[in-house]
Amino acid sequence: MLRQLLLISTATVAIGLMAGPVAAERILRMDEAPIGEMDPAKGTDYADTVLAINLYDTLVYPKQGGAGVQPHLATEWDINGEEYTFKLRDDVTFNSGNPLTASDVVFTYNRLMAMGQGNSGLFAGVVDKVEAIDDHTVKFTLTKPFAPFLASLVRLPIVDEKLVSQHFKDGDHGDKGDYGSEWLSQNSAGSGAYVAESHDPQTETVLVYEPNYFLEPAENHPERVRYRYGLDAPTVRALMARGEHDISSQWLPPEVFKALADEGVVKLVTEAGLTGEYFKLNTRRAPLDDVHCRRALAYAFDYNTLQQLVRINEDTTQGRPMKSALPVGLVGFDASLDDFAQNMERAKSELEQCKYDPAEHPLDIAWIAETPAREKGALMMQAIYSQLGFKASITRTPWGLITEQVTSPDTAPHVIEIAVSALTPDTDSLLFNMYHSSMPPTWMSASYMVNEELDKLLEAGRLETDPAKRQEIYAQANEILADQVPDIYAYELLGAFAVRNGVNFNNLEDPAKTYPVSGFNALFKDVSINE
Repeated sequence: MLRQLLLISTATVAIGLMAGPVAAERILRMDEAPIGEMDPAKGTDYADTVLAINLYDTLVYPKQGGAGVQPHLATEWDINGEEYTFKLRDDVTFNSGNPLTASDVVFTYNRLMAMGQGNSGLFAGVVDKVEAIDDHTVKFTLTKPFAPFLASLVRLPIVDEKLVSQHFKDGDHGDKGDYGSEWLSQNSAGSGAYVAESHDPQTETVLVYEPNYFLEPAENHPERVRYRYGLDAPTVRALMARGEHDISSQWLPPEVFKALADEGVVKLVTEAGLTGEYFKLNTRRAPLDDVHCRRALAYAFDYNTLQQLVRINEDTTQGRPMKSALPVGLVGFDASLDDFAQNMERAKSELEQCKYDPAEHPLDIAWIAETPAREKGALMMQAIYSQLGFKASITRTPWGLITEQVTSPDTAPHVIEIAVSALTPDTDSLLFNMYHSSMPPTWMSASYMVNEELDKLLEAGRLETDPAKRQEIYAQANEILADQVPDIYAYELLGAFAVRNGVNFNNLEDPAKTYPVSGFNALFKDVSINE
């Protein structure tokens, strides 16, 4: 018996030697502010975008290195008046193994609009019907000309109709029940490069690479991703210093980014994602329902000091000056305008014309708890506005509570700093969502703007297809926004990320590979883990 055991042991060792060392799984560890919403019909913010682009595919995708869109699930399209006909790839399967067909596109669109959440506002009142002409041809018929339509499709992640239909529960959508909403908030049903293994919207989503994905990944792409939520700055710094975290969120304070870079454990990259950093002013609450008071706050704002506060080091900053409501790269942007600058004399002059006494109307300024760098901006405002006679209080508020407060101007703060991105590579997806009076109150529209002339311009921008005429329309809209001041246009956000040495965030390290829309660069398949 002993001799037999020895023979078995020797054979086992021999087999192990022949097999060689087992390669470690390549794991990407990245973090973002909570909450992560996995149902693509509900998601709206940065974390939701990152989940959507990795779990799902869209008909078109933002164009790398420039404006516009490029083919993705759709290989080509034909536009005939209000009819848009798309030819689909015939080599795409969902992660379930089901083939992707035009019927899935129809189901996805109908589901989004029936639920009425997420990015449904991009299509509301625009599409008359969607039809599957055959398995690989889908036609959208619009109710009227709509210039941003192609760009809007980057926000329509296609879901697996057969799989989702197996998970309908009781709900408000007739025979569709809840449209699979409960199940899709914990599971994925896409054709993307990754599949959801587990999901806790407050702590972490784990995704696993799908080897049958129809596009080639980067060399040494992650096989598993741990997308973490709510890590505080000291934790991220400690993890990265020990080599236990790979890519930070963009919400670290500048001093933490600088410390990590100085220690030589990371490189810094930035994303210019058509994003403005807006101090949204509640135009429905006194005293900010008076335009002169809003102008006073805007003129008093210290734009230059804030630029210094968001600078990380000589080479990297988290923001650049804004000239209007629009970031660089959107139709309507005018490079000839001056950067916003502080003017205390103008501020005092405007305040004299305000019908409210600042001493009798305190201001409440909120900053988002998950983005600690923003506290400095709130403190700066508190100090400046006290010089105008306002008593300003500042409040550290979790993002989840902010999103609840802003659903009504009565409960929303007077001022809150929010980064708002163009949802698509088109101006409409930024200005219409923020300022058209028909939009429901959300964190994007938390200034509650109502201006009939502006509404008409934003509607005209949707109908006009001539680029030069659209430029003029949005330039006029900018003039109104500069005059009416629903927001303070603090700076254009350059999302900074700390990337561990040995990891390449390829889409942000090569300008030719960069997608212009915020969040769309975080395709995990395009990241390389070399060490």
